[in-house]
Amino acid sequence: MNMRNLMLFVLFCTLVLSACNADRKKQNSIEFKNVNQSIAKSFSSLDKLDTFKIELTGRKPEDMVLTFSIKNALGKEIYNAKLKGTDLLGSTDPNVDLSKEKYQIIFLKTIADDFFAEDNFLEPAVIPEDKADNYTPDKALYEELKKSGLNGFKYRLGKENNIYIAWSEKEQKVKIYYNCC
Repeated sequence: MNMRNLMLFVLFCTLVLSACNADRKKQNSIEFKNVNQSIAKSFSSLDKLDTFKIELTGRKPEDMVLTFSIKNALGKEIYNAKLKGTDLLGSTDPNVDLSKEKYQIIFLKTIADDFFAEDNFLEPAVIPEDKADNYTPDKALYEELKKSGLNGFKYRLGKENNIYIAWSEKEQKVKIYYNCC
């Protein structure tokens, strides 16, 4: 083999090894894209639609923030919650494997992607036959919702912690009406 052919052979081998290593790196990492979704649903009024928006930002679990907001039909923000990725990871099922950063990111993306699942929109928020219990922080709001028939929304903060929110016509703001498992 002459020197030129030897150099071409070494170059070829280097390129093949580089390509193999690049493929292996791709398999071990996950591509992260910020989550940014919105949906229009009846919430603060039965006649008009409010805009629900969820956004997951950050590249590493300790930097990730899930921002959830609701704007009424006039575009006024009536609810805003910022949930830290670390808080969501810390209060989850201990049987879920979150030992690696990759699994943590997948888990947080799954929470964000499932945030607007149909069963999180409660129509109505409270059924007239329902009775307030120990998980009802505001009994007056609970009774108000029975009469108004307004819709509610629930979201998960962790394994055993669901927050149920609804619009209080009396107080003109979004409030928690149920907090449970």
